[in-house]
Amino acid sequence: MITTALSATPTLRQYLIVCPLIFLAGLIDSVAGGGGLISLPAYMAAGLPAHMALGTNKLSSTFGTLMSSIRYVRQGRANLRAAALSIVFALMGSALGARVVLYVDPQFLKYALLGAIPIIAVFVLRKKSFGAVSTTHLLSPLKVFLFSSLIGFVIGFYDGFFGPGTGTFLVLLYTGLLRCDLVTAAGNAKLVNLASNVAALATFIAGGVVNYRLGIPAMFCGIAGNYIGSGLALKKGAVIIRPMFIVALVLLVAYILNDLLGGG
Repeated sequence: MITTALSATPTLRQYLIVCPLIFLAGLIDSVAGGGGLISLPAYMAAGLPAHMALGTNKLSSTFGTLMSSIRYVRQGRANLRAAALSIVFALMGSALGARVVLYVDPQFLKYALLGAIPIIAVFVLRKKSFGAVSTTHLLSPLKVFLFSSLIGFVIGFYDGFFGPGTGTFLVLLYTGLLRCDLVTAAGNAKLVNLASNVAALATFIAGGVVNYRLGIPAMFCGIAGNYIGSGLALKKGAVIIRPMFIVALVLLVAYILNDLLGGG
């Protein structure tokens, strides 16, 4: 299977579809999450089979996320202790979510999200102070521990159970619960995403479902998008993250509606 994945030669049309969209996905994802809502459909639109699209998408997104993670950490815009706790509990939550989805239809969650997302968007748009200043230091160490663990477990469960928009919800919870500013929330979200991406990529590589000839050029486009996007977030802060966050929520609504209407 690995030989097949390596030898499948993409067409010019596939490169023209995938590469610009992976750049855009990286740009948005590095700021507010939700890049997978663009990148995965891009690979599908290029004609890759579902499993190959998932594996190749994970290749480009993992290295793009690595780039933005490095930039946030270097600028001191990530709470490493909180992110580490979230990663540990996210792995637990993801495993549980993946088990639960075998027995429970996730359809109800899709309808719940359709109701919740517009409310979240209105809240973020109206509350101008949301994520403007970090007040995490005002929380006790116990609350930081509990909230970081809770964020990781809940979002990990969501990722294992359903998945789309995981990074966006991480940003929301880090800002709302842990009281991070939006830039630090984005930095934390990238670190958690990176951990899950590496684990998933290793699985896809072992299964031979990565098209390297398409994935590697797309990977560099994703790295470029993440580099520019994280730079904008670090420089502009909430001014750029807030609208990107709304874009990510709109993409998530479109994804869910398409899925419910049978378009996926």
